[in-house]
Amino acid sequence: MCAYLNRRGQVIRVGVGTPRQTQIPPMELPRYGAERLSGIRCIATHLKAEPPNEAALTAMAMQRLDALVVINITGTGFTRRGGGATGYVKEAYVAHLVPQDARTLIPSGAFSGSKVQSGSWSISPPLDLDDLAQQDFIDLVEGLEEEFRREFVAQEVDADHDRVLIVGVMTDDMSAQQFQDTLAELARLVDTAGGDVLQTIQQKRSRIHPQTVIGEGKVQEVALTAQTLGCNLVVFDRDLSPAQVRNLEAQIGIRVVDRTEVILDIFAQRAQSGAGKLQVELAQLEYMLPRLTGRGQAMSRLGGGIGTRGPGETKLETERRAIQRRISRLQQEVNQLQAHRSRLRQRRQHREVPSVALVGYTNAGKSTLLNALTNAEVYTADQLFATLDPTTRRLVIPGAENGETQEILITDTVGFIHELPASLMDAFRATLEEVTEADALLHLVDLSHPAWLSHIRSVREILAQMPVTPGPALVAFNKIDQVDSQTLALAQEEFPLAVFISASQRLGLETLRLRLSQLIQYAVDSH
Repeated sequence: MCAYLNRRGQVIRVGVGTPRQTQIPPMELPRYGAERLSGIRCIATHLKAEPPNEAALTAMAMQRLDALVVINITGTGFTRRGGGATGYVKEAYVAHLVPQDARTLIPSGAFSGSKVQSGSWSISPPLDLDDLAQQDFIDLVEGLEEEFRREFVAQEVDADHDRVLIVGVMTDDMSAQQFQDTLAELARLVDTAGGDVLQTIQQKRSRIHPQTVIGEGKVQEVALTAQTLGCNLVVFDRDLSPAQVRNLEAQIGIRVVDRTEVILDIFAQRAQSGAGKLQVELAQLEYMLPRLTGRGQAMSRLGGGIGTRGPGETKLETERRAIQRRISRLQQEVNQLQAHRSRLRQRRQHREVPSVALVGYTNAGKSTLLNALTNAEVYTADQLFATLDPTTRRLVIPGAENGETQEILITDTVGFIHELPASLMDAFRATLEEVTEADALLHLVDLSHPAWLSHIRSVREILAQMPVTPGPALVAFNKIDQVDSQTLALAQEEFPLAVFISASQRLGLETLRLRLSQLIQYAVDSH
């Protein structure tokens, strides 16, 4: 049996089974940080004369218990007359967590002869009941929390930043390099969103677990790591279903989000114009709607007849209907935005000014190139999705005939990313139409990125999903000042018609202008 006591000595919970089987669900535990313990200790009986096993110690760590006391009872049996059980306490063990910085030493307040096990907890030597009764648990806990607090402060924790644990799952359809690139990109996304990545946990599986994505043992590892590091957010490297999020949060005890939600958060931070904010809100609501979950009372409906009677309309249904109304209103506004941008494009086409859309993977340097070509003042930063709103500027290029100059319009579009969320594709259709309506595309590639070939494939896959086939494209490799000769030679061999530039150093821009002139002439002749 296991009895759970608070610091006042009051029994708050009793369970039949091991500490692992009777542990308190994470959602029912009091809120605490990495600098505190939960304020609860567990007293468990055990029928074998041995220290607590790893399953019991892991349960202690996941709940951040003040202590785990295991009392070994031997000789248990029944009297001949069936009057009751007989047996006696042979020995007891006390285990508690140990701060990371003190794991090579015995922390202050620990029991004499304690041994640090597994780098996470300390186990006392066997104690009899008299020795156990004389222990000052409050003094022990206060000493431990002081060390946890000192360690927590030493880490320079920024309260404004989420402390993030990343979880990645490698399936059979992924190569090791693709998997590592995905995790590295997710870490960049979390950093861009304002989170601090404390650790990454990986698992290789033949297929995704339908309930929890990762296996049960790995869920326990994630929960233990999150508690040990004081994380307040777990980010998965793939989209999660609403049921998976609920299951994971129930077992881990902290908020769980997927890659799409991180991207949506970045978009919400980056949106500056009214059109951008409108599209971001639409994407967020479309993502949120299927993830509204009932808490407590089940969903019910007003009506008449079998299956429709109930206590009335729940708050969940009220929220869902309000969100649906808001989505409908936002979609109407996006349609109006599309119509407005379509009129602007028609006006430009009527004036016979050719246009080029600047596309590419996020952080490829599109805004930097636009600034270098047109002296624009678009915001640039070494971040993913630094700019969302399309910016159009005039660019003078050499004319294809008679050496005369020619004016074109060049538009900086939102950056693409591997597996761009469907809700973003739908919400940003007004922005993405700038790509489909342009006479030609300038596909910018960050050659300094290790996964530049994968980035090219991702952009082309997204372009192939467009409702209207975009015009001809010119590939331009950017940041050539940051790559070695071997990478440069490989790119030249794979893409002999590409242009090689450095937008920040203004290298190769004249060649780019000439190639743009030829591209525009080809696009016009094709029409």
